Amino acid sequence: MKIATFNINNVKKRLPNLLQWLKQSKPDIVCLQELKCETKDFPESDLQRAGYSAVWEGQRSWNGVAILSKRSQPIVTRRRLPRDPADREARYIEAAVDGMLIGCLYLPNGNPQPGPKFDYKMKWFSRLARHAAQVQKQGHPTLLVGDYNVAPTDLDIYPTKSWAKDALVQPAPRRTFASLLADGWTDALRDIFGDERIYTFWTYWRDRYEKDHGLRLDHFLLSHSVASRLVEAGLDGDVRNEDNASDHAPARIRLCR
Repeated sequence: MKIATFNINNVKKRLPNLLQWLKQSKPDIVCLQELKCETKDFPESDLQRAGYSAVWEGQRSWNGVAILSKRSQPIVTRRRLPRDPADREARYIEAAVDGMLIGCLYLPNGNPQPGPKFDYKMKWFSRLARHAAQVQKQGHPTLLVGDYNVAPTDLDIYPTKSWAKDALVQPAPRRTFASLLADGWTDALRDIFGDERIYTFWTYWRDRYEKDHGLRLDHFLLSHSVASRLVEAGLDGDVRNEDNASDHAPARIRLCR
């Protein structure tokens, strides 16, 4: 079973890119982030013609998350993280798919920092960590997948000091990410790639993609029973080089049955 994550950075604008990648890569399950469209405008019919059922949460101009499935219709279990009913940003959707619980997430960027946006990032991340602990106690085979907007260690960013003040590399979100691993979640990409430098995001400016000056921001965190099924991981980096490309490339893992 192939599971992928892709920050599409505007699903309507980049629908041809998405459909072409789906045709080539043929993932069974896909988590999408940064849809940047209202819920009613999500291109469900186009994805159905491509062979995928979908559930999603949209938000005008910003955010937005979706789960696509080739095998069966995802069954939504949650459309927001718990513990803050006032938070209406479309950053999390959770569904049962093929016997697993999949949380698709788009963690706040947090820039500029320090400031309110970084505070919101950390509050949201803390809520995710508490929810992850609760799900773990319930024992469901679970994947928390998406754009975490965190480069967990210096290995996850090209050697540079130019990002030192950016919210993506600050100690606080890195500590929260590390705490999830300490609580038993497996970072699937790092588990497979070891100490190899791999990136999933390259800014549009200064030829960052061409120079491979990237960051690893997109992650798969696997509960114990899912991690035991992990056999492969990879990146579809060439997608980032296409016309009208997102600034992220799809990442993928493969699980044995």
